[in-house]
Amino acid sequence: MQKGTSDMKIGSVEHKELFCRSFMESYRDYEPEYLPWPDLDDTALTFLRSIPFWEKALDTERQAGAIVSGYAATESDRLLQTAIALQGKEELRHAHLLQTLIDRYGIKLPERQPIQVPQNIEPVFTRFGFEECLDTFFAYGLFAIAREADVFPESIFTIFDPIIDEETRHIVFFVNWFTYTQIHRGQGFTPLRSAKTLWHYGRALSNLIAVFGNGDTNKTGFAATGTGIFTKDLTIEKFLSICLSENQRRMSKYDPRLLQPQLLPRLANIALRTLQLIPRRKLQNVERASA
Repeated sequence: MQKGTSDMKIGSVEHKELFCRSFMESYRDYEPEYLPWPDLDDTALTFLRSIPFWEKALDTERQAGAIVSGYAATESDRLLQTAIALQGKEELRHAHLLQTLIDRYGIKLPERQPIQVPQNIEPVFTRFGFEECLDTFFAYGLFAIAREADVFPESIFTIFDPIIDEETRHIVFFVNWFTYTQIHRGQGFTPLRSAKTLWHYGRALSNLIAVFGNGDTNKTGFAATGTGIFTKDLTIEKFLSICLSENQRRMSKYDPRLLQPQLLPRLANIALRTLQLIPRRKLQNVERASA
């Protein structure tokens, strides 16, 4: 997470006011069933129904809504409670939006089971927040690749583009909440204290590399593995480049005093530079051998 600018102290009441008010004032009101869903031709409809991650996506959003709403109910700070409850409402609306799409286009899924939320919910809420940072970063690439592939009418992407922006709002809010809470509790400016969190992020990137290397789509989240559905000749270098570009574009909309998720972009940049060096090293080895 990057530091805020010098005119505001991270962890202060002013910081809390800024990230909560910014989140609440950027709320967008809509009902999923009244969005301009297009009619799809048989080819697009068959393709939409064949995409394998609808079940995972729906369960993720249902779980997110339950976790965030559940944690909001435990928050004693009125401003934080209001902002977190609003995020919970948005997460539940994302689940409703996916269910609307599934019902409208006849996607067959098994009946969903009720969501169970543990009583000690703050660690679950925190873990979910870091996982959302990871999945949103990869979703930037998946969404851009799907749009470029032109497999659906542009009106579908027009519906979902603001949803990606809402996910961006969520992770910006989360990293500011996390850091504010750590400092407010006297635990210092250590946004990624948990070695488990670092391990989770590192494993996600290594698994992404494995997905592109051997086609195993069972090793990481649906946002990363879904790329192969829309294009067959995508390299991990291009995918990471798209994720980074979209991350920069979407994050540029936010007040520079706010913290932003930084670990995934930094790890992706490192991975990208490393991968770009590999062909160069191979060429150098060939040149040495032929000299």
